[in-house]
Amino acid sequence: MEGVGINGYLGVGAVLFVCGVVCMATKRNGIGVLMGVELVLNGANVNFVAFSRFGHLGLDGQVAALFVIVMAAAEAAVALAIVLSFYNNHLTVDVDRADELRG
Repeated sequence: MEGVGINGYLGVGAVLFVCGVVCMATKRNGIGVLMGVELVLNGANVNFVAFSRFGHLGLDGQVAALFVIVMAAAEAAVALAIVLSFYNNHLTVDVDRADELRG
């Protein structure tokens, strides 16, 4: 039995990436946009790990994927805090009303 080749992994990564971009473009609330960003980052991680396994990157692809996971967790925490603060001020998470933000 032969395993899945690099094309299968790259296909899954591309589908995740496209789903994330579509989610970011179509969603109107902050949580939906954050989910789209996470999908894009996970699609990139699948590609990093695939190139690490089948390419000449060695362990570097997995280290890059781990770095992206850590950065995504930090980004999600900061973005969720911003969304909650916006909700407290405006009682909505609609990103179309975000033009009212002033420091």
